[in-house]
Amino acid sequence: MTFAFDNTYAQLPERFFERLAPVPVAQPRLVKLNEALAESLGLDRDALRSPEGLAVLSGNRVPEGAAPLAMAYAGHQFGHFVPQLGDGRAILLGEILTPSGERFDIHLKGSGRTPFSRGGDGRAWLGPVLREYILSEAMYALGIPTTRSLAAVATGEQVVRETVLPGAVLTRVARSHVRVGTFEYFHARQDVDGLRRLADYVIARHYPEAKATEQPYRTFLSAVIGRQAELVARWLGVGFIHGVMNTDNTSIAGETIDYGPCAFMDAYHPNRVYSSIDHRGRYAYGNQPRVAQWNLARLAESLLPLLDPDPDQALAAAQDLIEGYTARFEQAYLAGFRAKLGLFEARDEDPELIDGLLLAMSETAADFTNTFRSLCDAAAGTAGPDAAPLADAAPLSPWLGFWHARLASEAGDPQARAAAMRRANPAVIPRNHRVEAALNAAVSGDLDPLDSLLRVLSRPWDEGPETRAYSLPPEPHEVVQKTFCGT
Repeated sequence: MTFAFDNTYAQLPERFFERLAPVPVAQPRLVKLNEALAESLGLDRDALRSPEGLAVLSGNRVPEGAAPLAMAYAGHQFGHFVPQLGDGRAILLGEILTPSGERFDIHLKGSGRTPFSRGGDGRAWLGPVLREYILSEAMYALGIPTTRSLAAVATGEQVVRETVLPGAVLTRVARSHVRVGTFEYFHARQDVDGLRRLADYVIARHYPEAKATEQPYRTFLSAVIGRQAELVARWLGVGFIHGVMNTDNTSIAGETIDYGPCAFMDAYHPNRVYSSIDHRGRYAYGNQPRVAQWNLARLAESLLPLLDPDPDQALAAAQDLIEGYTARFEQAYLAGFRAKLGLFEARDEDPELIDGLLLAMSETAADFTNTFRSLCDAAAGTAGPDAAPLADAAPLSPWLGFWHARLASEAGDPQARAAAMRRANPAVIPRNHRVEAALNAAVSGDLDPLDSLLRVLSRPWDEGPETRAYSLPPEPHEVVQKTFCGT
């Protein structure tokens, strides 16, 4: 059981983290192993399934070469600053290098109390662990930057939330776990040396092209802004709602991280909220672009001492970069929705065409995924405006006329256009009711629904007999109104 550890974060000053090992568990049992991910990481899947591998995945054994630690960070949670958060129930075992030379964190979530636990038990329970496994692997299959799940292990112990629940540990894989909140941690302490060390570390690891520029910290900030703009635009393209877009949940590497009360929409509405803790809709579907910009502004504030020795010049540079987020997001957003609508040419009227469709969908609570998927057949001429679900949304009829006229004005074969649209519009997403059904069964010991769901979600663009049932919207009694983070 070997990991190709090459730990760099652990070489930073001690104030960046607390060194400690995971807290052992009573009776670990492997629930799910991501064999394809293990292979890509250069890990032996049979060894991971062995007693020695299970001991590592549960936190009962620290593998050779690991440098376990709990990372320190701060964060704005629902707009309120908390100067010290940190890994309260997680341990970074270390970083490994894949056979292709890529670097990834190996991270145990639910691995026991740390100095950052703030009175919590440091544990996770099986439902949210498997939920993150499902959602992160679905996101990966959709081609959207994300952390991934290597394994889910039941601990044989119980955790107490609103009730007594089975404990579990998730092994998470990420490009890194540095967050906007990590920079805020040092900024709040006026630790400019810590800020510089952290920025230099992140530049070397994630943005090496910035190092050779005249203003490396400005280039770095600009690059992070670009990645976040593209990430959130891609979330909107698949109807994803993160649910808790705090700055401590905003990855500097540009990945989707911390799948708590997140969800994919069924019926479309820009104000859609599922998160049980988002009482005022701060992180609603349509608010996510603005929230991302707000979070990035907090990063820019933290970096001010590095942007320029003159405070006024530093502030001007930060404001310019943050204001530039809007254009970068809109460019990514329009490109994504043009692809979804089969528009090969960029025209000035595109925002109006996109907004017109979304408005009609919101007025009829049209299913987000199925409406866009139905447009693929409509573009090919194999389904008319009377095809479901288009027939269920009368306000769509005028819009369909404008859209067909637009397609007719562009060159291109209808079948080729439809094929391109099918690569931009998934047939299957992790619908909330399907996820909940799989989780309830898994917690009761039946993994078949989980395995079937994961198999279908790994091929989100495909249609066939196996996928058809997973593409259906929930029946009224199946609708999930609230999703939960599990802490």
